[in-house]
Amino acid sequence: MNSKLRRICLVGATGLVGSAIMKHCTGRDDVHVVGVGRRRSETVPPDAEFLAGEPIDWPSLIRESRADVLVCALGTTMKAAGSRPQFRAIDHDLVRYVAEGAVAAGITHMIVVSSVGADRQSRSFYLQVKGETEDALARLPLKRLDVLRPSLLRGRRGQSRPLERLGQLTAPAVGALLFHGPLRRYRSIRASDVAKAIVSLAEQPVEGRFVHEFDAIVQAASRK
Repeated sequence: MNSKLRRICLVGATGLVGSAIMKHCTGRDDVHVVGVGRRRSETVPPDAEFLAGEPIDWPSLIRESRADVLVCALGTTMKAAGSRPQFRAIDHDLVRYVAEGAVAAGITHMIVVSSVGADRQSRSFYLQVKGETEDALARLPLKRLDVLRPSLLRGRRGQSRPLERLGQLTAPAVGALLFHGPLRRYRSIRASDVAKAIVSLAEQPVEGRFVHEFDAIVQAASRK
């Protein structure tokens, strides 16, 4: 058995970033990913380990994963959630619940996918909730917390979204033209690069709280 094997518990394994993480780690001998979610989907590789259950059971599944690191790639949209309370229930309450379950299981390193512009003082409800979630996680007794704040994520989603697909196709050129200096953090990024960055960060031993925006995510991805 590889003594350097890193075990990652991935909550949100069937989403865009989660699927990319699963794919990126398939066949590797230095990292093992255990997905946790309501049900397995076709985006999860056939040979990947996946623990299915309702959200109320996820803390016990996180413990069962015997992971060193918790990665939370949970997230929805206002349209999919249907209401502000439902959006908060997923992007704040459920993320915090999962994190608390990880702490109870003895996991001391968490990596969470947030959003560029996350700020509890934001006028945007979406960004306000993201900021509140980051603050809630920062208060937990974790030795290391990595917060990734990507802008538009590029990649193929399970659902067909023509307008979003068009935006993904034009985003790289628009970003290169318009987003320079402090605005670079708003550049779009491939979900596969976010996945590579997450796997790279899962191996970092330095303790503390770290926020990664566009340039830092790209740099971390280049290490993997």
